[in-house]
Formats: sequence, structure tokens, C-alpha cells
Amino acid sequence: MPRAVDHLVVAAHDLDAQAALYRRLGFQVGARNRHSWGTENHVVQFDGAFLELIGLGDEFAAPHPSEAVYPFAGFLAGYLGRREGLAMIVMRSADAEADRRGFEAAGIGGFARFDFARKGRRPDGREVEVAFSLAFAASPALPETGFFVCQQHFPENFWSRAAQVHPNGALGVAGLTLVCDEPDLARRFLAVFLAAPAQTIPGGVAFVADGTRVECVTPEAYAALYGAPAAESGLAALRIAVADLDTTAKRFDEAGVAFARRRRELVVSPGTAMGAAIVFCAA
Repeated sequence: MPRAVDHLVVAAHDLDAQAALYRRLGFQVGARNRHSWGTENHVVQFDGAFLELIGLGDEFAAPHPSEAVYPFAGFLAGYLGRREGLAMIVMRSADAEADRRGFEAAGIGGFARFDFARKGRRPDGREVEVAFSLAFAASPALPETGFFVCQQHFPENFWSRAAQVHPNGALGVAGLTLVCDEPDLARRFLAVFLAAPAQTIPGGVAFVADGTRVECVTPEAYAALYGAPAAESGLAALRIAVADLDTTAKRFDEAGVAFARRRRELVVSPGTAMGAAIVFCAA
């Protein structure tokens, strides 16, 4: 069975500004959380997936490469040293240790499993315990993107229907677009990581991960899809399904958010969205 998207890590230098932007875009943004190693985040929830808006807190110190947290926190610090935007793709896991072993056997792993817990806050303000196990993978063809799977140990404390109602009508993650000079070099890695068969498309390859379309395309193919060149290689665009495009466009106009209409889509450019192109499409 193809893996489902669990969440996407969206990195920014100024987490307060990022949270304010996503509220202007019409998302319900959760409370600020802090990890014990010093990163801080806000969660934007959908039904079964979420966006993790993240930055480095004042007390953040980059971990040593020998530490289990390094593929997350070390990667994130390096990423933010170069750019902002869509830093990591995270898939759902029922057994992170089994996935870790599978990634290692397939030659795309070799990392320690990382387990951690933190306090979370429900929309009603109630504090709860959440805990996760992560298993990492990596591809030389996609060095600008982090990859891991996430097993949630107290999902009943994390997911909230109340947190999944967004003024812009957002319903979930419809698609992701990666940019790579030679997409065929990433084909096998993505097929293993997503547990989905590859489909050849113009300028690249595509996968369907439990309803979410993941594309890996050349810079030229990306420009044809979105009407502008990709600012960077790696994870370059996020597609969000919304209930009604006209309602979403009205929300943007009222909030003064710049966007372009392209076919039946609304495109918020990386320059506006702090390094992450966001494409809103009809559900």
C-alpha cells in the first residue's frame, strides 16, 4: 500500500512572520510549540495530514552528527542557512522501526530511529502529551529535501476536528512538486520511500501516495506547470485542495495577499509565501 502524507515541514527564519502569513492566507494556525532541542513550530491541521511551520528558537544549538535528532534538526539548520521554504516530506508510519529497517535494507537509510515527546495544546487550550517515532531516508539526487516517516503514539491527543476548519476552505494536501535536473535519478528512491509505483510524465516522474500526487520534474517542466521558474531545486510547490476557489480568492483579496490565477488554480509565489510556492486547487 502506498504511504500517506503525514506532514510537510515548512521552514522559516522568522516563525512569527510565517505564522502571521499563514493566518492571512486563511489557515487556522495552532499554538506555538517548542522541541527540547530548540526548534519551535506551529501546526496547520487537515484531516489526516498537517503543515509544520517551523523555525530555530533562540536556544537552538545544532546537534552533533552522531545524535539521533541530527537528520531532523541538523538538516533543518543547514536548510535555513541556505533558504526558506518546503524543507521536508514526511509520510505516515504504523511502525517506524520496521520502516527504518526497510530503508536500510533498500540502501536509502542508515540512520538511527528518533523518538521524542512534547506537550501539545488543543484548540480549547487544554495541554496534552504527544509522542512520535521518526525513521529517516535520503537520496543523493534530492539533497535539498529531507525525508522521513512519522509514527504517532497518541494520535487521539494530536488530531482535532476543530483545528481542521480553515477560513480559506482548505481541505488537505492534494499534491507536491519536487524539482530535479535528472528526475530519473530519484525514481527508485521515491518509489521506495513513498511505497508507490512510478509513472512517467512529461519532464519527470509521478507517484500517487494514498490520494496525494507527488511529482518530480525538471526545472523546465516545473516552469510549464506553474508559469514561472522554480526558485530552487528540491521540494518547490505544495498543492492545497479547497472547497471553493472563488471563496479562497476573495479571502486573499480581503487580506491583501498577492496571487495569480492559472487555469483553475490560485498560485501564491515563493516570494510571497516565504520560499514555498502554494497552489490552491479545487477539491
